[in-house]
Order: sequence, then C-alpha cells, then structure tokens
Amino acid sequence: MPRKLFSETFGILEFLNDGPLAGESSMKNRVVLVTGANGGLGTAVTRKFLSDGATVVGMARKISSADFPSPNFTGISADLTQSAGVDGAVSSVVNRFGGIDVLAHVVGAFAGGKIAETDDATWAQMADLNLNSAFYVLRAAIPHLRKSGAGRIIAIGSLAAMEPHAGIGAYVTFKSALTMLVRTVAQENQDAGVTANVILPGTMDTPGNRKAMPNADPAKWLQPTEVADLAYWLASESAGHLTAATLPIDGRAAP
Repeated sequence: MPRKLFSETFGILEFLNDGPLAGESSMKNRVVLVTGANGGLGTAVTRKFLSDGATVVGMARKISSADFPSPNFTGISADLTQSAGVDGAVSSVVNRFGGIDVLAHVVGAFAGGKIAETDDATWAQMADLNLNSAFYVLRAAIPHLRKSGAGRIIAIGSLAAMEPHAGIGAYVTFKSALTMLVRTVAQENQDAGVTANVILPGTMDTPGNRKAMPNADPAKWLQPTEVADLAYWLASESAGHLTAATLPIDGRAAP
C-alpha cells in the first residue's frame, strides 16, 4: 500500500510507493555520512545509499566496517554527545574521502515521563541524543558540505514533536528544537547550494519498538525502508529545490 507524505511547509502531497521515488539520481561519487548507521532506522538508510553506489561512512558509538559487507562502507566509532569526538571523526572522514556531500543525521532516543517526574539524567540524555549530537555534527560538517556545491542535510525528527504531548515532555522538547536547528541551518547555507530538511516519522517498525510495545500491531507502523527512501530522495539532485522543510510521514495507508 502507498504511504501518505505531507509537508505543511510547502503544501506537498506525494505518495511513497514500494519502489524508488520518482526523480532519483545516482549517488555514485557522493560521500554520505550517516550517524546512528547501525540502529533500527540507520541500517535501512545506510543500505539504501549503499545500494546506489554511494560511499557511506557510518558513525555510531559502537560500529565497524564489518557491520555492512560492502567495499563502499566504512564504520567510525564516535560518541556523538561529545564535541571533540565528533570533530575528530568528521576530520577523519574528510581526510580519507576528500569531503562530505550528504549528512543523514539519524541518531536519537526516546524516554517517557511527566516533566515534574523527569530526573536530571533523563533530561540530559534526551538533550544529548536528540539535539546536542545534531549540533556537534552539523557544526563540524557544514564547512565541508558547503564545499560540495550540492550539499544535503537530512535529519530525523519525530511526528510526535509537532505538538506538545503529556508524558513525553523531554523527548518532544528536544526533537522540536532539532527541527528549528536544521531549518535555521538551511537558511544560513542556501547560498552555497546546501539543502537541509527534517523528516518527521510516526512510529516505525523497528526491533526496539516491537520490544517496547509487544501488544501493539506493527502492521500499522511505518517501515524504516520507507523513511530511508525519503531520505535518499532528499539527498538527490531532484530535491535541490526543497530546503527548510518538515516532512511528516506516518504508517497509515493512504485512502
């Protein structure tokens, strides 16, 4: 079944089918940096770019090149919640591959709880994984994305963070801030041909979500491959006109 994609920012209504999105272009000769590359969604994003010949560098706290058996994949271990570690990892990517053309920032985490019951550790964790990590990698990668001539930034936000929700305050606070961060980056770098957009997925069918919600029906959830298809399109030449957009995508079949 097709999936519904709607961007309020640009009034776009399209449908994601099982195959590639229309207007995709080859990623050969493009260097793609994927954060959280071996996570539930990151795996799908990494495989999508590798399938079209991109040179993909996966960055995560624990990752190795053996995680994806492709000559075009390199794994770099880094703590994305520490600026020094991110700076060093990005520098190593540029030194080895000559630059960065695409940044797909997939790292994130979820924790529930009412604000009055949220402890300092949970608040800090949500800030680090959902916002600070993006700031660190954007700051390090933007100078190289500008040199690309057609740099692409894709970040993964959350459909839930479009509105306030009781019981998940820390999560939606920093996911909504992520959206503002990326849209600001889009405005600051459009002069160099860089685009920056945020995908806002609903609940995805990942091992982690299945474990956390064993009584839910995963057939109603979004498949990670569908989000990966959209990320790929946003990184393509065909999406060069689209920037500062928020793109909600959910797991309900379109009517």
